[in-house]
Order: sequence, then C-alpha cells, then structure tokens
Amino acid sequence: MSILIKSVRIAGFRGLKNIEVELEQTTVLTGMNNSGKTSFLKVLQLVLGNRQFLSQDDFYIQGNEKAEKITIDLLVIPMDQEGNQTAEFSEKWENLFTINRIRTNDSGDSFVPLRTVITFDTIKNSYKTQPSILQAWPDFKSDDTTDWFESESGKEQSFRFDEIPFFYMDAQRDILEDIKLKSSYLGKMLSKIEYSKEAVEDIEAQIKILNETAVSSSPILTNIKTTLKELDSAMDRHNEGIDITPFTKKIRDLSKGLSIYYTDQKDSFPMEYHGMGTRSWSSLLTLKSFISWLNSNADKDDSAFFPILAIEEPEAHLHPNAQKKLYGQINGIVGQKIISTHSPYIAAAADLKQIRNFYKDKTVRCGQFDAGLLNHKENLRKINRQVISTRGEIFFSKLLVFCEGETEEQVLPIFAQHYFGKSSIEMGIDFIGVSGFGNYLPFLRFAEALNIPWIIFSDHDQNETVKNSVNDQFVNSKSQNNKSDHLIFLDKGNDVERQLICDGFEAEIKKAILSLKTYNNEQHENAKKPKDETEINAYSNHQLYEVITGDKTQFAPIIADEIINSDKALPPKVIELFETIKTIFTSKETN
Repeated sequence: MSILIKSVRIAGFRGLKNIEVELEQTTVLTGMNNSGKTSFLKVLQLVLGNRQFLSQDDFYIQGNEKAEKITIDLLVIPMDQEGNQTAEFSEKWENLFTINRIRTNDSGDSFVPLRTVITFDTIKNSYKTQPSILQAWPDFKSDDTTDWFESESGKEQSFRFDEIPFFYMDAQRDILEDIKLKSSYLGKMLSKIEYSKEAVEDIEAQIKILNETAVSSSPILTNIKTTLKELDSAMDRHNEGIDITPFTKKIRDLSKGLSIYYTDQKDSFPMEYHGMGTRSWSSLLTLKSFISWLNSNADKDDSAFFPILAIEEPEAHLHPNAQKKLYGQINGIVGQKIISTHSPYIAAAADLKQIRNFYKDKTVRCGQFDAGLLNHKENLRKINRQVISTRGEIFFSKLLVFCEGETEEQVLPIFAQHYFGKSSIEMGIDFIGVSGFGNYLPFLRFAEALNIPWIIFSDHDQNETVKNSVNDQFVNSKSQNNKSDHLIFLDKGNDVERQLICDGFEAEIKKAILSLKTYNNEQHENAKKPKDETEINAYSNHQLYEVITGDKTQFAPIIADEIINSDKALPPKVIELFETIKTIFTSKETN
C-alpha cells in the first residue's frame, strides 16, 4: 500500500495566479518556455523541500495587481501497489498521518488535505509559513468571489515527514560536482559506506601489500622513500619510518579519492573526459541509486516510505536516442515523479494520461486528456499514431494550424515569415499537414485536451464533401470554440493549388516552373518537359494545375517565394488566416 499526491492547487506564486494540476505516479509537464513548468516544480519544493530560495519576486505580480500571500494545497490519497486509489490508508500510513490529519468524504474515501500559506512579515522582514490541515477539499473555482484559497485553512499543523522526502534535480546537474560535495546524493551514500571489522582488516591488508608492491617496483618511489627517512636524523627522533601510499591507506578514506570511469567500447575514461550529456545522465542515475538505497532501508524496517521527485529537463545535453531511454529509467524510480521537459521524445514516450501541458496567455493554464477520451482505445490509438508519433513538437506549440496536405505545410511558413516579419518558429506556430481531410479529429482532440489554440485551413470541394467532413469533426471534438473563428475554408471548388491560380498568380507559377527548367508529370500523359519559355507561357490554367500538383513538394516553396518576390499582396485566404492568428494571440493576451 502506498500514497499519491493527486492534486496540487496554487494561487499567488510567480506566474501561477490560480491553477489546479492533477498528478499521476509519473507526470510529464510540457509546454513552451516561460509557461510555468519550473514554477510548478518550485511550488513542490516550497511545500515539501527547502524554502531558502523564496523572495518577493516569487509573489504573483501582474500590472498593478500583486498577491499578498501564496496558497498551496496538496491532496494526498491512498493507493495500492498497482497504482489504483483505495478507500483507506494502510496501517503504516495511517499511523504516520494520524487521525488528526486524515479526512473522509461522503463516499467514505480517506484523504489528507494539506495547505501551506506563505506571507511576508514587513516588521520582521521575513517570510511566515503556515501549514495546516483542511477540514475538507473544496471545489476548484476560478471566479473572483468563491475561490478555493479563500476557504477556511483549518488548524495549523505540520505535515513534513522524513518518510516523504522531496528531491529536486535541476537542469545544471553534474556528476563531477556530486563527487566533490558531501551534501550531494552520491556524497550522502558514500558517507554511509560500512564494512564489517573482518572486511576492513582484509581490505586494508590487501591495500598495504599493493602499496608496498607499487613502491618497491618503482625506482623513483623507492628513492623518495629512502631520502625521506633522513627526517628521523634531522628531527632527532626514531620513528617507524616513512610510508608512501599511492593507494589510500585506510578504508575510511576510500571515498575521498573516488573516481568514476565509463567504458566506451574498449577504452575506459574518467568522467572528466566525458561530455555534459554523460555527466548529467550519471548524476540523475545516482539519485535513482540513492532512492533505491533509502527504499531498501525502509523495507528492512517495514516502515512507510514515499519519495517525491521533481526533475527539471532530464534531457539536457542528451541525444534523441538517449532521451527516449531516459523516460523509462525515471519512470522506474520508486515514488512519485514530476518531470518538466522540452523533449518531444520524452513526451512521446509517456502515457497520454501522464501529460500535463502548461499554456500561458495572460495567466497560466494546465491541460490534460480526459478519462473518457483515454478510455476509448480507438481514440487513443489514433492520437498516438497520427499525432504524437510523428509530431512530438506540437506539445510545445503556442498555436497549431492544421491543413490537409504538403503544399500548405510548405507555403504557409514562408508566407507567415513575410507577413509577420519573423518566422513561425519564433512565434511558436506549427503548421501541421494531417494527410487528408478526414484526419483532423485526433489532432483537434489533442489540441483541445492540452489547451493549445488551433485553426483549420481547409480545402473546399465543389460538392462540399470536404467542408461537411471538417464541420462534423469539429462537432465531434466537442470544442467550445466558435466554429467560424477557427475554421477557414478556401473558395468553393478549390484546393490550395487551384486557389492560387484563381487568385491571379499564374505568372508567378510559370516563373516557378521555369526556374526548375524541367519537370515530369507522370499523372498527365500529355505533359512533356517544357522546351522554352514560350511553351510554358502558353499553358492553360488546367495545365498549370496539372504541373504543380504533379510534384507538390518540389513546386510549393518555389511558388511561395515567387509570390513574395512579385510584390503582390498575399492570397486573400492566407491573409484571412494570418489575421485570425493575430486575433487569437491578441485575445489570449487580453483575456
């Protein structure tokens, strides 16, 4: 039997004005930079670890609004070994929490509601921390009149336990620093090394023989030892002599000269010779070893033990294949793990139920997949196969533009850079081709679950089959967005290529064809390699369409460049798309 921090509520800390985040045994925090992921980890450190980093800058500030207090609530629930919630805490945990902290809801389920309120005492010029146990777990609300953090805090009571240790590992970890510091997880383990009396005598005897052999086998060391014996006559003393010990003499000093070697194929090198990737990864694994050692001790004593780990950017300095392996290693650590990451590989390796996406507009919000969506195997399969496996970067998008195919995916970023004066990457916009008008739904469900704004830029066929399908997928996504603000259709009867021709860009398309000098359209048996400019200029709109749709990936970026170089205005529908993006960004900043 074990426990779990099921829910964390935060009000008034850094950019986290009012937010609730539900946690799993392993939770992966995704989102763009400065969206609140590190702040969330620091909140856990405030409640469960040390508070030495706290400053006035950690209180929520926006404009003229400044929080007078930081409120953090944790909901602790009982769990079984399979990770399922149980009705009651086990005897070990019940004895630890005591009846004074454990509450029971209307369904008879036990829980422990913990609250921490932090204020600044201007007279003492210090921070006051008030831990308490709530009488109940209030409903989460975000309106200004009935916020959860205004509920009664309950009796002040501490809830820090040695049995629930907190570990914070930031992105700057380095095994070389761990070796030097006694306070590091590695240093703590080394300080606890113990041997039996017999083992100490045996090892030190072997070390003595090793030192004697090393000295006697070296003329230089032998000469040094002989010369240093003159100390006796100089000091007028008669001691037992001089010892030179290339290897540590006493077993208690073994850890002082500790080195860690990593063997790459046939060669073995100390950690000093390895890059930050290997050293960072090694540091993380020593934490895993440390927790395993603590857990083993707890098992021997049959005592409660549940560590909480906050790990920041575990992928730092690691190549993609290593990042993929890293998630499994962290997931296997005892206790509860909360990982903040910018790695699409780690995000893709996690279960969808473990993902929490932080999105920041005016305030920070957290999105997650609802249980109903995750319980439907077909929905889960489509999201994993069509979205995450191929588009892991969209976990970190500020806005997603979904389109049907390759042409849009290539031309829209080029047009966007021209229109906005900076790249779509700088703006946090991803243009995603979904490979067919019937494939939008998994992407919509993904974006909706994680609170990532989105737009569909769609073809519009003559009989409206495409438009009807897109509308149906919008309805099935259960989006609360206004359909007209998020669905942009081309003119009736057009895909992107035909739309460009209808918008009057025939000359630019012909220049693009000429710039390639030759082409071959296997789809149109009458199409031949153009011989000269006259032949190309004589093409009808139908022939132009056949040419550019015959090899979309080749022509799309060149056509986009020719349109930009022509000094003409961008296609009207593209401008409509970009104006919609501006509207969404503006509304997010002012909401």
